[in-house]
Amino acid sequence: MTAVPVTIGRRTVDRDVRAHPDGPRDRLVDTHGRVHRDLRISLTDRCSLRCTYCMPEQGNEWLARTSILSTDEVIEVAEVAARLGIRTFRLTGGEPLLRPDIVEVVRRISRIEGDDGPVEVAMTTNGIRLADTLPQLIDAGLTRLNISIDTIRRQRFAELTRRDRLDDVLEGIAAAAASELRPLKLNAVAMRGVNDDELVDLVQFAMEVGAQLRFIEQMPLDAGHTWDRASMVTREEILATLGERWRLDPVPGRGGAPAERWRLDGGPHEVGVIASVTAPFCGACDRLRLTADGQFRNCLFSLAEYDLTAVLRREAQSAPAERAEAIAGLLRSCVHGKLAGHAIDDPSFLQPVRGMNAIGG
Repeated sequence: MTAVPVTIGRRTVDRDVRAHPDGPRDRLVDTHGRVHRDLRISLTDRCSLRCTYCMPEQGNEWLARTSILSTDEVIEVAEVAARLGIRTFRLTGGEPLLRPDIVEVVRRISRIEGDDGPVEVAMTTNGIRLADTLPQLIDAGLTRLNISIDTIRRQRFAELTRRDRLDDVLEGIAAAAASELRPLKLNAVAMRGVNDDELVDLVQFAMEVGAQLRFIEQMPLDAGHTWDRASMVTREEILATLGERWRLDPVPGRGGAPAERWRLDGGPHEVGVIASVTAPFCGACDRLRLTADGQFRNCLFSLAEYDLTAVLRREAQSAPAERAEAIAGLLRSCVHGKLAGHAIDDPSFLQPVRGMNAIGG
């Protein structure tokens, strides 16, 4: 039996990582019956933008480079996760394209075979550097792509991101639109007094490039802990604004997807809304997360982390089979500890210590 340190708030405790009797040993099933099929792997906490709702412009405390998981370590974990039923690996950050070996990471993960065949490799990016790297990423096996863009107005983009890089993002979107990657999704955080007058324009832009716009309610995940619910544009407000321009027809069959979707004027174009705050989808959540410094998380808003580095580095000389079982045990323990929901609306809710860039999008 192996005990690993687990961060809970600012405390550290030991938790047994022996496999729990929470379902078949070859699947990650939590105590609420949710089967987990999606692992989001953060490759870095660093980013080429400084979005006001995510991190300060200056004074960021970055993870030590020695704490970042190596590519070999990432692949070792991905192979175990695939054997436990993970079908989709989404590469995130920070900004994943800042990882020097990003193409190699994609190539090696895409070669992993699960019980249902090759796994899917997806990525969420801010689009900077995408135009230069996309052909290599596709050749390496990238299958899906989400690009973040909260505004298409130049001055607003510079103010919101504190960087004048809109042209680079638009170039990346154009490259993605010209590729075979479909569905192509554009993500926008809706913010009151910032871009809430641009919702229709963003959807229209997405339609023109053959992408699906997905609006995201602003969540309490900023590094500065300045989130204010009053500044968040809600799902209902988003739909009301879009409903003045298009007829919105709900798309059935959401499953475990985070976004609700609506067809615009009967299709073929769609828009999505990820309403994590006002209409949480925790009951169907099938996602787990791995931070760049090797911490498993079972929820974006979790206060607990499951330390993978204890397995990967303290047991570096163990036999591969023993390491694989230790990784699997930690994954099962992480899933077993998953709560029914994030409880943002509960008065006792505490914002995670890490910001979104350090958790992984």
